[in-house]
Amino acid sequence: MESTGDVLNHHLKCFSEGNLEGILADDSSDAVLFVPAGALKGPDAMKPVFQALFSEFAKPGASFAMHQQCVDGDYAYILWSAETADNVYEAATDTFVVRNGKIVAQSFAAKITPKS
Repeated sequence: MESTGDVLNHHLKCFSEGNLEGILADDSSDAVLFVPAGALKGPDAMKPVFQALFSEFAKPGASFAMHQQCVDGDYAYILWSAETADNVYEAATDTFVVRNGKIVAQSFAAKITPKS
């Protein structure tokens, strides 16, 4: 069984590669993703969020900086910032709960400032 750190590293690798199937495979079938608009349950509900992010981050000039990455048992936390052609992501955070090698819960929040 993969450790929380292994799952987080795979998740981040899939995000950086724009690997939609890989990133969704990290989640359990009943995983929940908490975003400012509400809770999304299951990979099918999460898919449009990741599709939009991958599309945005695939545009030329996108940058990403990891500021903190912590893993403690079943929990992981990242603090990051990014800039895309469309937005500036300040103080972005994700928190993950991993059980049996799968993400069962993730929360995301950020200060996102549109460029236009």
